[in-house]
Amino acid sequence: MWKYVLKTLWRHRSRTLLTVSGSMVAMFVFCFVGAVQHGLDRLTSGAEADRNLIVFQENRFCPTSSRLPEDYARQIKKIDGVNEVMPIQVWTNNCRASLDIVVFNGASPEQVRATRPLKLQDGSWQVFYSRRDAAIVGKNVAKRRGLDVGDQFSIGDLSVHVAGIFSSEVPSEENLIYTGLEFLQYTRGVDAAGLVTQLEVSLAANADPDVVASEIDLRLRAGPVATKTRRKGAFQASTLSDLVDLIGFAHYLGYACIGLVLSLVATTTVMSVQDRIQEYAVLQTIGVRPLRTMRLVLAESILLCFAGGSIGTVIAMLTLATTGLAIGAEGATIAFRPSAELMVQSIVVSVFVGAIAGFAPAVQAATVPIATALQKE
Repeated sequence: MWKYVLKTLWRHRSRTLLTVSGSMVAMFVFCFVGAVQHGLDRLTSGAEADRNLIVFQENRFCPTSSRLPEDYARQIKKIDGVNEVMPIQVWTNNCRASLDIVVFNGASPEQVRATRPLKLQDGSWQVFYSRRDAAIVGKNVAKRRGLDVGDQFSIGDLSVHVAGIFSSEVPSEENLIYTGLEFLQYTRGVDAAGLVTQLEVSLAANADPDVVASEIDLRLRAGPVATKTRRKGAFQASTLSDLVDLIGFAHYLGYACIGLVLSLVATTTVMSVQDRIQEYAVLQTIGVRPLRTMRLVLAESILLCFAGGSIGTVIAMLTLATTGLAIGAEGATIAFRPSAELMVQSIVVSVFVGAIAGFAPAVQAATVPIATALQKE
């Protein structure tokens, strides 16, 4: 009886469109909240986050305040379980939370290519190797700033030549700009000759990250600068601690969106049943079983939720895919990226909420006393 269900919804077009649009907006917000949470999970978990270590100056937060001797890399490399050490100089235009944060990572071009899962979409690695002021730019930064290969990009005291634009398997990487280490160390205003912001340590397969981290801090304790070494995921979670709390609060916003859809669709379905109570009594009179009547009402409710939720989800996915949005603080960024998992989750939630919203009105329609309903004017 799908034709009957569709005709019923079409008879009350204004109410149907308002309900679908309300569900669409709510699920659009739900998807954005989910994208932020998924981005944080990707940043703080996974093999790289657990197996790599970050050596940072003790009791420092913003990258501009951490200044470690570059020579620490040589000492760390002697420790058992350490495969590779990459000195990184970090520069950011804003240490506070921002939707348009620009983060430069200065490192050896050879190490960047060997350790990062980057794929140049345009440009040349050779230019990056050979030109001192060359930089490769994450595609999200390039999209937000309107950059192309060959452009000169300036921000603050930094001015770089765009040698390439890259994509990455790690979404947060696409919000970074990589330059040579020496270029960033000797840039006017940075004043970091012989110094780096942090050291990224790659471990052997059989090494215990926590044991190696303790050994690094113990080995460097006699040096001029005290260090604090943590797993990369824990370091990034600590760096983004304020945003983590905010994202945790936003989790409740997602639940509120689901509650809004539930309330909206339930109200619409109740009104629809009340308007057509005699119609359901007639259906029972001509032999339609109560269970089928319930299914008719549930179908209306689920269809409203599914239509609104699907439209809102598709719009959210397209927005996330085309805008390259990211939020960052203190040199770490969380990428907003669409995913099949988030899309399926949103649509399943829409269908589930539609079933719950329509259950009570469906019971009412199925159990209406025939005589009483037919007497109503």
